[in-house]
Amino acid sequence: MSQVLTPLSRRSFLAGTAAAGALVMLHPFSARAQANQAHLRIMETTDIHVNVLPYDYYADKPNDTMGLSRTASLIDAVRKEATNSMLIDNGDLLQGNPMGDYIAYEKGMKDGDVHPVMKGMNLLGYEVSTLGNHEFNYGLSFLDKVLAGASFPFVCANLIRGTELASNPRDDKLYLKPYLILEKKIKDGAGAEHPIKVGVIGFVPPQIMIWDAKNLEGNVKTRDIVEAAKAWVPQMKEEGADIVIALSHSGIDTKQGDMMENASFFVAGVEGIDAVFTGHQHLVFPGKKDFQELEGVDAEKGTLQGKPAVMGGFWGSHMGLVDLMLERDGSKWRVVSATSEARPIYERVDNKNKATVEDYKKIVEALKEDHEATLAYVRRPVGKTSAPLYSYFALVADDPSVQIVSQAQTWYIKDLLKATEWKDLPVLSAAAPFKSGGRGGADYYTDVPAGDIAIKNVADLYLYPNTVRAVEITGAQVKEWLEMSAGIFRQVEKGKADQPLINADFPSYNFDVIDGVTYRIDLSQPPKYDSKGVVLDASSNRIVDLMFDGKPIDPAQKFVVASNNYRAGGGGNFPEINSSKIIFEAPDTNRDVIVRYIVDQGTINPSADANWSFVPLEGTSVIFETGPKAKDFIADVKGVKIEAAGEGAEGFAKYRITL
Repeated sequence: MSQVLTPLSRRSFLAGTAAAGALVMLHPFSARAQANQAHLRIMETTDIHVNVLPYDYYADKPNDTMGLSRTASLIDAVRKEATNSMLIDNGDLLQGNPMGDYIAYEKGMKDGDVHPVMKGMNLLGYEVSTLGNHEFNYGLSFLDKVLAGASFPFVCANLIRGTELASNPRDDKLYLKPYLILEKKIKDGAGAEHPIKVGVIGFVPPQIMIWDAKNLEGNVKTRDIVEAAKAWVPQMKEEGADIVIALSHSGIDTKQGDMMENASFFVAGVEGIDAVFTGHQHLVFPGKKDFQELEGVDAEKGTLQGKPAVMGGFWGSHMGLVDLMLERDGSKWRVVSATSEARPIYERVDNKNKATVEDYKKIVEALKEDHEATLAYVRRPVGKTSAPLYSYFALVADDPSVQIVSQAQTWYIKDLLKATEWKDLPVLSAAAPFKSGGRGGADYYTDVPAGDIAIKNVADLYLYPNTVRAVEITGAQVKEWLEMSAGIFRQVEKGKADQPLINADFPSYNFDVIDGVTYRIDLSQPPKYDSKGVVLDASSNRIVDLMFDGKPIDPAQKFVVASNNYRAGGGGNFPEINSSKIIFEAPDTNRDVIVRYIVDQGTINPSADANWSFVPLEGTSVIFETGPKAKDFIADVKGVKIEAAGEGAEGFAKYRITL
């Protein structure tokens, strides 16, 4: 099953980069390597998701935090810092932005076509890649045509062709070769060249069989990542691999289990593996933010169980680097020291993202036609909305911009859970307004008229690149979730006019509306939680008349709630809502799900169903501010009486609610 490759022909990649001609400092390994030592620098990209150019097609504007064309500008400088280097990719290339959808759904892939991702990657001298879970979103036939256009090979040791797993993983009929042994020449510290065999093995999350069942069921199967690694790595060593690196399109988790989605920590523990390149989680490793508290993980040094590892962000945001100091022992090489780094393409200055590299122009030129075609695609309608989508009243009444997000999330999660143990549980959906004025100003609201809706409008509905998550909680926890959300409202005094309603210190993205239940909010009660989730008044009950299916909610009944990775992972400090409640981590962004829902429905109906409202308080009114364009939609708002109340500050308009 192995294959020995002579070095692939490489295009010159020294001209036209941002760092060309700059003063370059050698990595310490290259600087101190002796006659029997060599420095090998391995560069990783991961989770590109078709973001070859620094352009956010959803928002229809440039974005300095993304783009392989920017990451590519690091390659020349990185190569100059080392005596020997190689470039690899860790998967999730083909789906994730509208360019990917345009190629798959609109343009198509004919035999001989080269996918835009491959057009870019073919210019950079990649040596090998593995498959990510998103490679399967458009079907196996599409995948095969894309891979045929790559000038570099792909490996995957745990994807089996057909429906049967062999008793021994080495006997599996694999979809791709499990590994390659790259036969290279490296220079030692004295400048002498020596042969070295670098083994590269790849893995994909087994969960593709759930996430893409419609494309994969009956065609392929997956095997546990660690099981496959333990079977194949010894064979790689038997066939002469001096070092073995793992391309693990799998994240980092230290809780071991069968068929793990995030198995890279345990891949590092497999004997014979020298370095692990991770991805999938869209995080950065090593670094100061992610994976700090995991035993056996050194987030500062960048090691998993003592082995060097790296996760290079996502969408081209970082280049992952693993530096190996190799020592020659007879005719063989072994790793004697290692370092890891995730090098970004931008920096944060004065609360703004600033690019630190320029585009690699050859990629920009190669994708010019694809870019222009994608712009036309995102600006063209993909469906219709039967009612306007606006967020002017999202903080005071059930709202169409939040309603459509919940409809899409519910549609998506119900479909994905229909063959699981949770298939019979009722599915609710939690969503919050993102564009609701505040510091964004009086025009910072969603406003999409009825009629045609384009892909770029989705950015107006959902600002963040979150991914869908589902949690399993009880009816009692649903109530506490809503109690936390209701903290955005100030307590009001019954019988008093024109009291301020909104607590400006409470973020609007933490004001979740839960669809699938009905409820009212009693503003005469004090908030139970503050904006950080701290209990203010344990006896308070703002959420009243909480009903499911027309009946008072059973505190013990179990529900699935669709949300996003931020909330489900504990973001906002909602009571008892954290990663321990997650039952499903979807591979798709909430934006992608909304687009798919619109395409599936053809015409969407986002009209709010008024599933929540305020408890009436006689002789009481409250004041809030919103954008001046809100006047055009007052008549559409259900379940609450709203009237204009004059001008507000800084361009906002005041409105009154009579409770």
